[in-house]
Formats: sequence, C-alpha cells, structure tokens
Amino acid sequence: MLLPFLHILAGSFSSGPAITQGRVSIVPVEFTLGNFQAVLGDPKIWRSFWVTILITVVGTAVNLTATSLMSYGLSKHELKGRSAIVLIVLFTMIFPAPMIPSYLLVKELGLLNSVWSLVVPGAISAFNMIIMISFFRGIPEGLTESARIDGAGEYYTLWKIVLPLSLPSLSTIGLFYAVGHWNSYAQALMYIRNQELFPLQVLLRRLLVDSDEQMLIRVNNAVQSVEGIKMASIMVATIPILLVYPFIQKHFVKGAMLGSIKG
Repeated sequence: MLLPFLHILAGSFSSGPAITQGRVSIVPVEFTLGNFQAVLGDPKIWRSFWVTILITVVGTAVNLTATSLMSYGLSKHELKGRSAIVLIVLFTMIFPAPMIPSYLLVKELGLLNSVWSLVVPGAISAFNMIIMISFFRGIPEGLTESARIDGAGEYYTLWKIVLPLSLPSLSTIGLFYAVGHWNSYAQALMYIRNQELFPLQVLLRRLLVDSDEQMLIRVNNAVQSVEGIKMASIMVATIPILLVYPFIQKHFVKGAMLGSIKG
C-alpha cells in the first residue's frame, strides 16, 4: 500500500522528462513544484475542493446525528418493535436498494443537482448503526437510571451522559463516514449534472480518464508533464483526508476494538 503512494508522491514533485523517461521510483527526480502550481492554479480544482469539504463536514454531522439518535433508541430493550426495526435495517444491509429506484426516489424528493443528494440518502449506515447499538448497550444502566431519578429526560441523558462516554465509537464511525463522503464518486455521477457542484473525486476522474484538455492545456511547452499533473491531482485529493486521522487516532484505535471487546 505504501509503495504506490510514495511513487505517486515522488512523481508529483518530479519534472516531466524524469517521469516520461521512467526515472522516478519513490524519490523525486529533478524536484519541482510546477505540477502542484498547475493543479492549484486551476479554479475548477478549488471549486470542487470546497464542494467536497462542504459535503464531508455537513454529511458527517448529519450521519453522526441520525445514527446516534436511532442507535440510542434501538439500544433500549423496552422499545416496542425494536427487533422488527433492527431486522428491517439489516435487510437493507444485505439487499441494498437498486440504482434505478434510488435515482427515482432522489428525483421525486427534488434533490437532484444538490449537495443534499450526496448526504440524505446515506444518512444512516446499517453497519455503523450496529456498532453504536453495541456500544450503547455496554454503558452501565445505572448511569442512565441515576439521571432519570434526578429528573433528566432522554435527550438530556443522551447529550450529557451517553455521548461523552461514546467518543471512541463516534470518532470511529465519524472517520468511516468522512472518508466515504470525501471519496464519494458514484452517487455524484448519478445525481449531479451541474459541473459547479462536482466533488473533487469526479473532477479527478475527468482528469485521469477523460484527460480534461482545459485542465491540461497549461502543460504544453512546460517543464511538467501530463502524468505529473495527474499525480499532483491525486495527492491534492488524498492528503487532506489523511491529515484528519492523527487528530483522532487515539479514539479511533479504541473504537476499532469495540467489536472484539463488547461482542
């Protein structure tokens, strides 16, 4: 996994002749910032970058809110119909909705050509919901019962007691959700037609596969090459989400162990 990443990183900082001659491995050859200057100088990249950040931030917030609320309710044994609801959710996990019905539903909801089409349909992941239910069940009932005796309602108990204790789990599924939104591609192709709302991954695909001439025309008679521009674009799309992990590494490691500990 690491070697291809280092190769792309090295190529993004290498000159055009060094790349085309195959002299780049995992160390930059004839170091240059020209590839990144060409990429970051394109306004379409910045527009797609901010669209992707918006989708990731808003989408993750919606995901965590909806998943926490639904999981907290389903973690309560006294909830009537809880088993039936869990089975319905698990059914969607085993048999996901086909593409055409999903598209028609998004169209009828008026979400086409909107960033909400990349947020609302996937507001809750069945897999992440199961993780949260498992974690909520592991919280001692004495804590929530004491809060009820003191007059706290369900929302207050969830916000002040349960969620602070669930930070490792929330960090874990939050990272899953954020990476999913950042890498969203298929949904954007299906629901978005307005080029100004293209997320970064769709624009990257156009660059890598379709060779967007308006994007690559700047490399003519320049030191950098088309391949160098592509490598720099991949790094621009990859590095930001990688920088998120160190800030939640401690909580992520704890959350990743939930399945084996809470079983």
